[in-house]
Amino acid sequence: MSHSPHLLYLHGFLSSPQSVKAQQTASYCAEIGLESACTFPMMKNGPMETVAELSLLIESKKADDIIIMGSSLGGFYATYLSQKYGFPAVLINPAVRPFELWEGHIGEHHNYYTDEIHTVSREHIAELKDIHIETLKHPENFLVLVQTGDETLDYSQAVEKYSEANCLVRQGGNHSYENYLEELPLIFEFLLSRIKINAR
Repeated sequence: MSHSPHLLYLHGFLSSPQSVKAQQTASYCAEIGLESACTFPMMKNGPMETVAELSLLIESKKADDIIIMGSSLGGFYATYLSQKYGFPAVLINPAVRPFELWEGHIGEHHNYYTDEIHTVSREHIAELKDIHIETLKHPENFLVLVQTGDETLDYSQAVEKYSEANCLVRQGGNHSYENYLEELPLIFEFLLSRIKINAR
């Protein structure tokens, strides 16, 4: 049975579907005819609630071939979901062990785009640890794009976790990922090719 691809784009911590990368991704989807097959969920709850909501969203689209993109913390969630469901995923400067960073971020934070308040608690840190994937079952399902100039996350953690063979390391750049638009053809080539491989 032939299914249609459906993209799930997961933004980062304190970001939103209005981020530059999310909007560039939406525009590219429109260019290649996938405009109506993309979902950009707003993630504003704790980690366990977030992955539960995303799982429900995925399970409501069983008729589609899900492909996932995740930026920063969204990359952490994308890893969990890819492992759970076996979907291909592209990660952009992903958070590998965000629970280590959140120790210094306990308290309230304003969303960069909506000005909503997000609270980080010790319970949330524990939840991140609970959904952390230590060992990947299918590392070939991942394409990981990192830039060495990422000022927020250590790109080498991603290279170590996902293996160098599955990582595209760009020199310089920053956490937002410079020249992201130029990477979109490669990103979608990977995602759509993995659907064909998994369907065999």
